[in-house]
Amino acid sequence: MRFEILPPLRARFILCLLSVLGCNGSSVEHDDPSSAPLAGILSLPPGWNTVEPGGETTCARGDPFKYFVRKGTVNRLVVEFRGGGACWSADTCSVAGSLFQETVGEDPLTTGIYDHENPDNPFRDWHHVYIPYCTGDVHWGDNVVTYGEGSQAVTIRHKGAVNVRAALGWIYENVPAPETIFVTGCSAGAYGAILWSAHLREHYKSASVVEFADSGAGIITEAFFRDSLPSWKPERAYPTWIPGVDPAELVRLPVLYEKIGAYYPELRLSQYNTVYDENQAFFFRAMGGGDAREWSEAMRASIADIAATTPNFRSFLAAGSAHCILWRPEFYTIESRGTRLVRWLDGLVNGPLLSSVACDACGSP
Repeated sequence: MRFEILPPLRARFILCLLSVLGCNGSSVEHDDPSSAPLAGILSLPPGWNTVEPGGETTCARGDPFKYFVRKGTVNRLVVEFRGGGACWSADTCSVAGSLFQETVGEDPLTTGIYDHENPDNPFRDWHHVYIPYCTGDVHWGDNVVTYGEGSQAVTIRHKGAVNVRAALGWIYENVPAPETIFVTGCSAGAYGAILWSAHLREHYKSASVVEFADSGAGIITEAFFRDSLPSWKPERAYPTWIPGVDPAELVRLPVLYEKIGAYYPELRLSQYNTVYDENQAFFFRAMGGGDAREWSEAMRASIADIAATTPNFRSFLAAGSAHCILWRPEFYTIESRGTRLVRWLDGLVNGPLLSSVACDACGSP
């Protein structure tokens, strides 16, 4: 069943009517749809529910933003950031040649982590907030940019951070004290997971927080880092209370892991990648980088750098070139060196911190 958040006046009328009839409805006024329902996540109907926050939230070309919420049966919470490419230039942001998700799609899938009937799913009973992606800025941006000139100009609302803040505001209001939070996302969502895990950990000071970045190793070119990344203005989303995270300077991904991990030593940080990820290698080439082998070497070096500076970081490297694992049926079967990912994740969340895993016969691109 799908529950649409009602406009304020209709919501107020229906709640008042329920109160008059002696039902179990709340008479709390929903002056701001983004805060509804104020009774908390447990008041939602079963299945995925749609929240339309309005306000300053937006997709890249002005379409409305929304996110999805599913209540669980235990006091644990999944906060997931959807993937969907990125854009940073007239070519990559153009309507005809778009390389990123431009609008919010329908409810999440039913396979992989979303299969709540599978007894092997470590998160089957958890609350789940699914934050879509439609701004081309890996959930970090807070800027409006016009790329190109004249009739070829295209204006992009890189407002991923604004959208995330709206979703987090709802979470803070409606999930007051979760015991454990699993912050995750695939592809572009992987970068959302690491950045916003610090915000979630800072808000929920007594919760156990685990971050899992699925297929987002952050391998970029110097040209992209210098000339393109600044257009998103990601520094506006930085956890600036953490020493060394300076909003006046752009932060590379390994540095972000290091600073967040050092400030929150009990926060468990992790990455999953395949050795020749076709999608990550494609974007590396689009930024002016080399082939899949060059991307793979840089990815492994980056993981080694993070591991050397961040004791609470772990990684899982699988063979092949598939991109993202969270939504795939193979989430339950894929393994590396005899270790099944789903069991490794279960240990990462519920047990002693496990060792990193890397394929030994990884194959070739």
